[in-house]
Amino acid sequence: MKKVVLDTNFILTCAKQKIDFFDEIKLKGMDILIPEEVFGEIKKIRDFGKKLHFRENAKLALKILEKGEFKKIKLETMDVDSGLVNFATKNRDVIIATLDRELKKKIKKPKLVIRGKKKLEII
Repeated sequence: MKKVVLDTNFILTCAKQKIDFFDEIKLKGMDILIPEEVFGEIKKIRDFGKKLHFRENAKLALKILEKGEFKKIKLETMDVDSGLVNFATKNRDVIIATLDRELKKKIKKPKLVIRGKKKLEII
């Protein structure tokens, strides 16, 4: 079974745009993996975000994550992007869910992105 690793910006954007990514990913027949380092980034944004709407999106994202079914993983690095690239390289059955342009360029495998502000698509 394919697995999807979610990046911080993907989770925050889904929360902001009210996309039920847990259901959509499950409908595609994939398991969800979320790195512990991503939780750390979201908590940092919640506690120290410069703009109120970023903090609010982070709070909402954490509430959504509390209710969802997923497996936590550890990337073994402080830099989440490089950790995601390494994890994707080592694991053949992994798709990275991200909206980060630089990260999408570095990962040559299929990626899960948001299309049209409401739809998840594998590219």
